[in-house]
Amino acid sequence: MSAYFATLSEALKQACIFQPCLLLDRDRLDSNIALVKERLDPGLAVRLVDKSLACLPLLAHIGKALGTDRFMTFHPPISAAVLEAFPDADLLYGKPMPVGAARAVLSRGDVAWSRVWWLIDTQERLAEYGALAAELGIELRIAFEIDVGLHRGGFASPEALSKALSALPAHKGLRCAGVMAYEAHAPHIPSLFGGPANALAQASERAAAFVARLGADQRSILNIGGSKTALLHHGGAANEVSMGSAFVLPSDFDTAGLEGFQPAAFIATPILKVVEPMLPGPLAVSRLLQALGRFPRKGCYLYGGKWMAEPVFPLGMKTNGLLGLSSNQQFMGLQADATARPGDYAFLRPTQSEAVLQQFGPIAVLSGGRIVDRWPVLSIM
Repeated sequence: MSAYFATLSEALKQACIFQPCLLLDRDRLDSNIALVKERLDPGLAVRLVDKSLACLPLLAHIGKALGTDRFMTFHPPISAAVLEAFPDADLLYGKPMPVGAARAVLSRGDVAWSRVWWLIDTQERLAEYGALAAELGIELRIAFEIDVGLHRGGFASPEALSKALSALPAHKGLRCAGVMAYEAHAPHIPSLFGGPANALAQASERAAAFVARLGADQRSILNIGGSKTALLHHGGAANEVSMGSAFVLPSDFDTAGLEGFQPAAFIATPILKVVEPMLPGPLAVSRLLQALGRFPRKGCYLYGGKWMAEPVFPLGMKTNGLLGLSSNQQFMGLQADATARPGDYAFLRPTQSEAVLQQFGPIAVLSGGRIVDRWPVLSIM
């Protein structure tokens, strides 16, 4: 591990990057893409989750490798950027948008938004979107959110979906493409309650029961899964799965369904100071806490901090609750024999890719041990 981070450090120095940055190992990314192609059920397409990969060159790189132009989208400013960048993109909303948000973008008359499928989770939202289509005199494409065990919303039963489908003819401007299911709970079900495999099978069976209520012309999008479960689906009713974070593997995605994947994204930041730490107040208090193992005998201060990330290098680097977190100069405890010096780099592994990839400006892209590109990220706003 030390040799790997030494390579990353040297690449950053050669590229004159001396502030916190998001570093993407493109070689590891390509290895993860290859595993997706190898393990994905041949009957399933991949829909890329833009919020988890909010960088157009990154989305383009993965999309080209997988031969997909399907995206799952969550935030209108990002949706607009994806629609502009990818003329053939097909976008499905992964959460229901307030009807006012849909009106705001659709009233501009941009034809690109005709490539978007809006998510409907209740009878009330169905009526709101039906009224919006009539108000604007346009056709709106929709899909229904269904609950297959996560219980985060959506139609709770096949019967409830049938009721919504029966109301659909009254809304002349709406066209249904299918359903979206999400079973993020499955990998976390303890064996006491059946375990992950059983939960996933139940979710798949439940999704099939919903799909059975759709008409033959309402099945172009039969979406299920997320990064943790997409590669575990085989032979079900779905025709596509959603994936995003798996390609860069933040630590929250260390699950059995992604065995063999490698972390490809790291926060890199210079070490500003290496210190023999002492708490404010009498020295004896610090010495006592050190003797008790509550406070480190060696530490450092980072350039920035308080990120959604876990320290990975220098080895043994840890946060310390007594000094807390700082977004300006983060204190980190070090092992007593650590050889870190000011000017060295510390590395942290994001716990998620969503939002974290967007916090540092252009992503530093590493390949062959060198920084070969800087990829701009999409604005959060």
